[in-house]
Parts: sequence; C-alpha cells; structure tokens
Amino acid sequence: MSAKSLLFSILLCFTLPLSAQVKTVFSQRDVFDLEWVTSPEISPDGKLIVYQRRGMDIMKDRRTSRLWLMQADGSGHRKLTNNDINESAAVWSPDGSRLAFVSSSDQGSEIYVYWLEAGVMARLTQLDRSPSGLSWSPDGSQLAFSMLVPGKELQLVSGLRPPKGADWAAAPRVTTRLKHEADGSGYLEAGFRHYFVISAEGGSARQVTSGDFDHRGTPQWTPDGAALIFSANRVADWEHRFRNSEVYRLELDSGTITALTERDGPDHSPQISPDGNKILYLGYPDKKQTYQLTRPYLMNSDGSGKKEICLDLDRSVSNLTWSADGKGFYFQYDDKGTSLVGYGTLGGEHRKLVESVGGTAVARPYSGGSFSVAKDGSIAFTLTSPYHPAELAVKRAGSETPLQLTTVSQQLLKYRKLGKLEEVWYTSSVDGRDIQGWVVYPPDFSEDAVYPMLVENHGGPIASYGPHFSPEVQLYASAGFAVFYPNPRGSTSYGEEFGNLLYHNYPGEDYNDVMDGVDALLERSYFAEDSLFVTGGSAGGIMTAWMIGKNNRFRSAAVIKPVMNWISKTLTADNYYGYAYTRYPGQPWENPMEYWKFSPISLVGKVETPTLVMVGEADLRTPLSEAKQLYHALKLRKVETALVEVPGAYHFIANRPSQLITKVDHIVAWFNRYRK
Repeated sequence: MSAKSLLFSILLCFTLPLSAQVKTVFSQRDVFDLEWVTSPEISPDGKLIVYQRRGMDIMKDRRTSRLWLMQADGSGHRKLTNNDINESAAVWSPDGSRLAFVSSSDQGSEIYVYWLEAGVMARLTQLDRSPSGLSWSPDGSQLAFSMLVPGKELQLVSGLRPPKGADWAAAPRVTTRLKHEADGSGYLEAGFRHYFVISAEGGSARQVTSGDFDHRGTPQWTPDGAALIFSANRVADWEHRFRNSEVYRLELDSGTITALTERDGPDHSPQISPDGNKILYLGYPDKKQTYQLTRPYLMNSDGSGKKEICLDLDRSVSNLTWSADGKGFYFQYDDKGTSLVGYGTLGGEHRKLVESVGGTAVARPYSGGSFSVAKDGSIAFTLTSPYHPAELAVKRAGSETPLQLTTVSQQLLKYRKLGKLEEVWYTSSVDGRDIQGWVVYPPDFSEDAVYPMLVENHGGPIASYGPHFSPEVQLYASAGFAVFYPNPRGSTSYGEEFGNLLYHNYPGEDYNDVMDGVDALLERSYFAEDSLFVTGGSAGGIMTAWMIGKNNRFRSAAVIKPVMNWISKTLTADNYYGYAYTRYPGQPWENPMEYWKFSPISLVGKVETPTLVMVGEADLRTPLSEAKQLYHALKLRKVETALVEVPGAYHFIANRPSQLITKVDHIVAWFNRYRK
C-alpha cells in the first residue's frame, strides 16, 4: 500500500459516522464522562425549564453542577450563565421574569438573580455562611432563605497564650451538643440555622427567626407577603425529640411565631393554597417503629380543621405541590422500586400521571428524582431508564405521553455496550411473600455460557433499588459478572407493613429473602452454585457480613462500610441517638444481648468466606472502627481477608468519581482472585 493510500485509510477511520463505530463496554474512564439532570424547575407559564446539569470533573475529581435553560418544547437549549462554578437551587420569580439561584466556589456560596429578558445576572449577597431554601415573596420584591448563625461552645479553661512565633498544639475541642458531627461534614460548627429575608434588588439580609432552634427547609410566603409558613423543631427538649417537627407561622413585622401543629411526630413541608386559606403538609404520628408512611394532611391556614387526606395508597408521598385551581395537588411516590408523580384531590381520589422518575443517584440503582409543575399543569421531571441516568422530560397538560427533551447522558452511552436488565419476582420461603429483584447481565451475555453471579445488597435498609442506571452495576457487568440486586423485606415502596417487618428484627428474614432469590436464579442453566459472590454497602454491608456468617456458599465477599456491632455503632456514629426503640427495644445498656444477637460480629466465628472489608476513613455513619472489628476478627481466625481504607471518603464512599471507580476496581479484583 502506498503512503498516500495508507493516509487515506487512516483519515477514513477518523471520519466514519459514530453510528458505524464499534460499541465498547462501559469502562472506568467513562465514569468521568457521565452527565445527568437534576432539579428541573418549570416556569409559572410552562414555557421555560431550568435544570441542574450534573457531571464529573476529571481534573478536580468532583461532581459538578451547572444551570441550563431551555424552552419547554426542547428548543433554545443553553447554559444559563458564563460562570464555570457550581450553580444550584434555581427558583422562578412569581411572574417568571427572573431566576434566583445559589452559586458556590471555594470562597463560599452566594445568592444571585438572573433577568431572563436582559440576559444578565447580579450577586445579591455577601454572606458568611451558605444559604439554602430560597423562596420568592408573592410580589417578587423579596427572597427568604435559611443560613447558619454561628454560636459558641462551652469554654472550660482560658488556657495559656503561646509566645509569639511558637508552634503549640491546637486547643482541645469541647462540645455539649447531642448532635455535634455529621457524616460528610465532619465536626459541626456551633450555632443554629435561621431564616433571613433580603430585597430582590440586594442589600442587607434581615434575620427573622431567633432562639436556639434550627430552621431548615424552604419557607412558604403567605399570599399577602406578611408571614412565612415553615416547619422546624422548636419544642421543649428538641434535642432528644429529634424525630419531631411542627408547622409554624411567622409574622414578619412582629416576629411572632405560632405553632400550627402539635402532635408527637414529624409534620413538615407545608404548602400554602393559592388563595391562602389552606395548608397542605406531610407527616405521621410517631409510633416509634422502624418504618412509617409519610402521608399528606390538610388544615386551615390558622391551624384548625386538621385532617389526613386518605389517598388509599399504601406508599409514602413527598414533594407536595398545589394545583393552580386549589382543588388538588401533585405528589411523588415510589412503587415497587420506581418513582412516579401522581395527582390527588382534597377528597382523597388520586391517579398516576408520570412514571420512570429518577436516575439522579448515579452510583448504585436507588430510586429518587424530582419534578415541578407549571400553572397549566405541565410537569417537568427527571426521566430515567436502566440504560441512562436522568434526562429532562416534560408532560404537557392534556398530553398522555411525556416528551424527552435532553440527551446529555446518551452522547456517551449510546456508543457503549451495556448490560441488559431483567426484572425478576420470586417467592419468599419464610411466608410466601412475593419478592422483587433485578438482574443485569454482562454485555455479551449468552444462555449457552455460565456466569458468576454477584449479589449486590442495598443500603438503608429502609430504602429500595429499582430499574435505574447504575455505573457501579454496569462496571460489574463489564467485568463479566451477572449482578442480582433484590428488594427484600424492609425495603420501601411496597407498603408500610412490608417495610416495617424489620422492626426489632434486623437483620432477620430479609436474609432469607435474598438467599431465596439466589436459589431461584440458580435454577437457570447459566448460573452455577460454585460461582457466587456477594457485596453491599452500609445496610448492604451488614447483610453481606450476616450472609457469610450464616452460610459458606459464596466464593468470596466484599463487605463495604458495615455495622458489625450495634452497641458500638449506636454510641459512636453521627446518628447514634436514633436507634433505640425504633430499631431495637431500649438503649444498648438496657438491653445489650438484644443488640448483640443482631450484630454480624456475633457470627464471625462461623465465617470461612474470603472477605474484603472496605470503608471510608472519614465515615461517621458506619465508623472505621466497625469495619476494623470484622477485619481484625477474620485475621485472628486466619480467614483470608484484606482491609481497604479509602482516604478522605465519608459514608457516600463513591462521592468522588475516582472513589467510585476504585471501590468497584477493588471489589472486582478481590472477586477475580477466587473466580473459577
């Protein structure tokens, strides 16, 4: 071949249309190229949609967020600002002429306003702390938001002052707070979050709440702009009544705060009717059990006439939004692992409007997603499938079929061979219940071959997996594993009774539900009893440790960020105060043997399975000491094991893209050591 012909052939390879290129399997580097949609907000007139376009920054190894804008028909798609820093929390002004949002950088977070017609923006604030919960006043003249007001810790000693230029150790840290640290944030700065009001044209922000109470969430303005309706926990002994919250009314002129609800339990997320006469809110009376359904309630604007809106729907609801005519409301709920949007009347009738909401987790296949509604009833939402994370979609009022507006993730994924997903149902050997799960097969799957089965247990355990795109699962499939992930008893989206089966019984028969799924799949010719592997994180790590303590059927296991000892976990984790009575009867010192019998470390003497143990070094939810208990015990027993500590990682161990990749790489490498 001549040099000229060779050059032509090379150029032809680079100019072939992408549709003619060979698809490749999803790989580690592809994680950095993933993009997805979150937090769509449709304008009041239904003509425009702003959303957060999420992605991965390969240089900074961080997830990114930028605001994008488009017409509701999909045209005019563009980035909202020229800023190349994180943007979030966009909120439309009542007349749809402006957007308020939060922009964040290494120097902090500030509130900005963008004028649609002029195409310009301005910074409104110069804040000491990060704002959240932006809310426009009805006339568009003001914005309310929440922000931390710093406080002081107890100072027991004044201490000596070091000489000038001396290099002394830092002073001890003293706290008297029940909640003094949080996973992902570390040690919490002393103080309380309060609501502020600022002019939409800038100026000084005015603090409008006070007291030693936290005020979080998005406050709602009354139609006359004279008051804010919000939820908080301002009750006596609020530190110990941590599951409680009430709905309050704040008079902005006088500062008077009136409680509109009073029961023991969480009452939250108030939404004021268009005429200002009614308030929708979410909550439940706290029965101190593991899982309780969040239900919609209605009351008059003065707090009278409270009643539950009985939807005849055995599912928790969220994201309440009034219809423009005030005759009903939109809401989100999960059903059998998928998220949906429904419409309910004040009388309790309801119907399904939108399916396949979600795709925003972008790690493991959890349900989720969000939506917003225009005055004409058009719904913007995050659309998901097993083969791509969230895209932006809209369902116009009167239309039966949603319209997908973006393809931000498919620019990559349509040129990748992905593992196919199959939904499976099987029967629990415990009580004959129907249990749901999913299998994702390797990309070139053939029924004539035999594949290793990787069981992936979900966290929570009050959570659920679903038919959603998961880069972690796809990477397992690319490595040649068929991935089985079930929703055993205790999972959400199957009703209150199913979700509460773990009350004072966890881990319990959820173990049987997982193993029943394994046995059901082993009836297929392409799976073999001697090619089983198991992993899971958080509650999934607990289940994995429990499973290898109950049987030796797996060739190897990867226990990720587990709880091994409920006594030590309950008294050391960032949510240490939340387990007594709702998970187990009494406090650990009141009922130690009950806590012990449900601790996976109690079974460690039976473990023979080669086990990888992994945890983030900054994990405060399932602390490093929990993982080390398992690792040290297995080393003492001479069981093959390895400990992987991920530097800087907190409980969301896959938060940074490289952490997601290295988590999967270590699990796959460990399993390949024992793979036939």
